[in-house]
Amino acid sequence: MDSVNLEVLKASVRWLGAGHRAWLVTVVKTWGSSPRPEGSMLVVRDDGLVAGSVSGGCIEDDLIDRVRRHAVTPDRPQPLKYGISADDAHRFGLPCGGTIELMLEPLSDARGISALCRRVEAGELVARTLDMATGVATLSAAQATDGVAFDGERFVTIHGPRYRMLVIGSGQLSCYLASIAVGLDYQVTVCDPREEYADTWDVPGTTLVRTMPDDTVLGMKLDERSAVIALTHDPKLDDLALIEALKTPSFYVGALGSRRNNSARRERLKEFDLTEAGLARLHGPAGIYIGSRTPPEIALSILSEVTAAKNGVVLPAASRVEGAKAAREIDASVNALCAA
Repeated sequence: MDSVNLEVLKASVRWLGAGHRAWLVTVVKTWGSSPRPEGSMLVVRDDGLVAGSVSGGCIEDDLIDRVRRHAVTPDRPQPLKYGISADDAHRFGLPCGGTIELMLEPLSDARGISALCRRVEAGELVARTLDMATGVATLSAAQATDGVAFDGERFVTIHGPRYRMLVIGSGQLSCYLASIAVGLDYQVTVCDPREEYADTWDVPGTTLVRTMPDDTVLGMKLDERSAVIALTHDPKLDDLALIEALKTPSFYVGALGSRRNNSARRERLKEFDLTEAGLARLHGPAGIYIGSRTPPEIALSILSEVTAAKNGVVLPAASRVEGAKAAREIDASVNALCAA
């Protein structure tokens, strides 16, 4: 599964290669509420076909109409703003006070976009700098903390996975979780030294390593844009990863398991040189409570909690697996007493 922006780039390459003209549209900046974040992309083909998204749909319709009416500059990038007036906000479905600035860029050379695709697919983080005067774009290495920038003369966008995810274990659940995580634009590394599992791993867009989990955590030098999820159910593997991961600034460290297993895991981890604050960072049982039972549902539950943590959303205890199940048990006990 490709990330949304990579799908846009690939569509651009296909359409240019087939002889079509195409315009790349990128969200430059937003004010107030906005349907899509900065850096989101859309490509519009000369016949109105589109890939990607920059809003809830109405802005896309206007862009398609501009292209079909030839109302766009044919050879130079141009910035566009929507939602400045109340009429614009109503017409384009933007929330009250919402404004969005876009860059509309004519694409004429498939080679530049192809080179960008190759580097992103190889796991690189790439800065693309567009010269507004010439329309020429250049590529260079980027840092995870870089963002979209526009000073009137140059427009810089960042492409590739800014966030990393380390998954311990390569079982069935890991396959579903890793597949979805790739689509969420994570650079996914799966660690499993067990041959009987690792030999059958075949999830596209991920990297499999067979080193021991603690060595893998140390070798990856995890930072604030990293997540670690232990899924083996084997303390000899999961605990090794968690002990080291909880010492890193990773924004999410979680482990699969029942409430009983999670309690036993925390007791085991107390025997190592972890601080109380470090141990408190462990998400276990990992995930939010959605009644999940199948591997795909469990993967969705875990990645929902990971996404909330990445976006700085503090979930109430009742929405987490442990809190929700405890609350359900209390409710069941109260109902039983009332019925007695």
